[in-house]
Amino acid sequence: VTGWWKDTGQLSDMLEANRLVLDDIETSLDGTIENSRVEGRVIVEEGAVLRDSLVRGPAVIGRGALVEGAYIGPYTSIGDDVRVINSEIEHSILLAGSSVENQAARIEASLLGREVRVTRSDSLPKTMQLLVGDRAEIEIV
Repeated sequence: VTGWWKDTGQLSDMLEANRLVLDDIETSLDGTIENSRVEGRVIVEEGAVLRDSLVRGPAVIGRGALVEGAYIGPYTSIGDDVRVINSEIEHSILLAGSSVENQAARIEASLLGREVRVTRSDSLPKTMQLLVGDRAEIEIV
């Protein structure tokens, strides 16, 4: 192995590897940017749409992603076809096809797998409803 190597078997290691990769990116804005601010080194891939949002790099927004009314903070990788609507995400990885919508608190230092949905209901009483796979870890702060 030449160069750096990281065992990405732990969340913290995966996030650190993401940080190392994002530290080397150059700005490339190939997607659609509407009424949004992009600060720092950011990649917005072709077919991605930023609307009414703030993205602070380093960050990557994948092909076909929709970021609307959102804040994407440093060291965040948004995969292809991901939706982030009315939510804040920082120092995290969202894999392809996932969606995060209408979150009241910022999602930080997190990894969402493929086609994961994080939604919020306005119904009362306020509760959490979770469907969690084997050997998962959930931390609610």
